Amino acid sequence: MARSRGSDCYRRPVVAHPSVESAAGAFGDESPSTGSIPSNSGARWPTGRSLLRGARPLQWIKNILVFVAPAAAGVLHEPSKVLAAAGAFAAFCAAASGTYLVNDCLDAESDRNHPRKRNRPVASGKLSPRIAVTTGVTLMALAVTAGWLDAGWELALVIGAYVAVSVSYSLWLKHIAVIELAAVAAGFVLRAIAGGVATHVPLSNWFLVVTSFGALFMTVGKRTAEHHDLGELRAHHRDALGQYTTTFLRSALTMTATVTVTAYCLWALDRTGLVSRSGHRSALIGLTVVPVVIGVLYVLQLLDAGKGGAPETLVFHDRLLGVLGLAWLVLFTVGLYG
Repeated sequence: MARSRGSDCYRRPVVAHPSVESAAGAFGDESPSTGSIPSNSGARWPTGRSLLRGARPLQWIKNILVFVAPAAAGVLHEPSKVLAAAGAFAAFCAAASGTYLVNDCLDAESDRNHPRKRNRPVASGKLSPRIAVTTGVTLMALAVTAGWLDAGWELALVIGAYVAVSVSYSLWLKHIAVIELAAVAAGFVLRAIAGGVATHVPLSNWFLVVTSFGALFMTVGKRTAEHHDLGELRAHHRDALGQYTTTFLRSALTMTATVTVTAYCLWALDRTGLVSRSGHRSALIGLTVVPVVIGVLYVLQLLDAGKGGAPETLVFHDRLLGVLGLAWLVLFTVGLYG
């Protein structure tokens, strides 16, 4: 369904559907819906506070992916590598926040039909679209520049590709079923690639497969939760979401989960994989498979029960996933660094 872009940044009254209200509790990173659309006539928040909310610092946890490649290569004990990875992390934080601000302006109209997203600064009228776009474009430009200064044109190119994919997603890719899943997953993959580029670490084929299908698994999982929570209003919020069936999403989850777990096992246990750098601690690397498998199965169980949602929400709010993540991190770190 085509939408007018020019009107997306401006406020229109919207009547909330009861089923949207009932879905509001499924999302945790915005304040719950009160049952009415925030009015533009009220006093605006201070611009700085609204910009910070629009930048979505909670989402920065995704940028930790830039540390995975150098960590797996066993080079994070070198200060220069840590600084290079930290620079890439900061650059991606700026790039991601910039794209979020621009996306929120373009999506302001549809966000007002969503139980959680209606509270975003632009959609709720607390942040001027002009300020959001100007700040967003500035942050994206600074991110590419920071990447160039941190590790040369290669990292700048990766960050530029991330910005291009993200903006293209906001403009039109999100309306194309399946392609929009790949576009969102590409953002995770580019973060992981950036870590290798910034620290000059070669990326193995299995690492790229794990990252790609793991990202696709998380993206399909998020769409599955949205598909369930929004009910019949799913197509009103996102065109592509209305084209997915429950059967398709379950099949996609099964496929991506299977490939992710298989590829992780090969990346961890292959003679050229993680065990090749673990020395006599190879058993610990082998044990990292356990929390990965349990974590994937647990996420599948949550989604099948109509729960789950955004990865960053699960990471911060689900205790079992937190424990599994910590167990993996300990086994991974001790196995590679002793």
